[in-house]
Amino acid sequence: HVPCSGDMWLERIEKTDNFTQSVPAQSSAEAPPARADSTFKVTMVPGDGVGPELMTAVKEVFKAGDVPVEFEEFHLSEVQNMASEDKLDQVLTSMKGNRVAIKGKIHTPMEYKGELASYEMRLRRKLDLFANVVHVNSLPGYNTRHNNLDLVIIREQTEGEYSSLEHESVKGVIECLKIITREKSRRIAKFAFDYATKKGRKKVTAVHKANIMKLGDGLFLQSCAEIAELYPKIKYENIIIDNCCMQLVQNPYQFDVLVMPNLYGNIIDNLAAGLVGGAGVVPGESYSAEYAVFETGARHPFAQAVGRNIANPTAMLLSAANMLRHLNLEYHSNMVSEAVKKVIKQGKVRTADLGGYASCDEFTQAVIANLSV
Repeated sequence: HVPCSGDMWLERIEKTDNFTQSVPAQSSAEAPPARADSTFKVTMVPGDGVGPELMTAVKEVFKAGDVPVEFEEFHLSEVQNMASEDKLDQVLTSMKGNRVAIKGKIHTPMEYKGELASYEMRLRRKLDLFANVVHVNSLPGYNTRHNNLDLVIIREQTEGEYSSLEHESVKGVIECLKIITREKSRRIAKFAFDYATKKGRKKVTAVHKANIMKLGDGLFLQSCAEIAELYPKIKYENIIIDNCCMQLVQNPYQFDVLVMPNLYGNIIDNLAAGLVGGAGVVPGESYSAEYAVFETGARHPFAQAVGRNIANPTAMLLSAANMLRHLNLEYHSNMVSEAVKKVIKQGKVRTADLGGYASCDEFTQAVIANLSV
């Protein structure tokens, strides 16, 4: 046994039809037990932009499908005069109590207001949501330049460039610190290799810039290589981040599971989403040892679409289906995900981002019509 803070993760990885999700091993990470009325309480944070509209779609589909989930809804925003420490604490208390949440993007304002860490980052740190998993799968019936894609992007999201450590050393000079630790690098590497093992995946690729950041990314790369030695059946490769971007666009089929530090993961998540249809179709989730938070894979508030009823709820609905799988509601999970995929495959009802004319409401109603209740 090699000591590693990642040893506890991923004893159980469950499989959805086209999307997968993992569950940490500690008993506290198991889905919370059903209450007497057989419903599960889940924290819902709609967030900014089109988040509230997407959550409305989730609630309508769940209601139509008689899904036994009760939402505790909290409106948290840094840009809509909803920001307060009390509200943030309420959300954290709910998430810790329910252990499962679904959330939209909480928009981070560009201007500095005395606090460097955004609500998104503070939630991740308070809950130690260290592993972000994004499923990049082609949708049958919607053709893109590269079809039949099946990639998984695993991102460490508690340190790196997003450590909120910036200061002005002298007037006109800003130092922004990137934090890479051996402990967290090994933990995310262990998560990625355990994921690959449990899912029957063949290869893990570490993404880095160690040729320039020799110490920081060098430590991340070294940590990945050390963990890789414990998994001789999984092929291990590494690739420099800029080359990775080019290779993903040219030949994404060469990749299977990709693991990377924080900033690179944010960029690659969005690039990969563009390969299969954009931010509106890619689901994701974040894990700690105890908590699971489900969200869209590419985090965009899509502010220009607010109130126009044009947002694509596909990604959020698929994330919601993965959440149901996490809660061991397999029947309901399959029901929701299959209904979404049927609508996409039929091609009659599509939102503007997929080349159609349907509204968010119309797409949602089409999904409801395809539920096999």
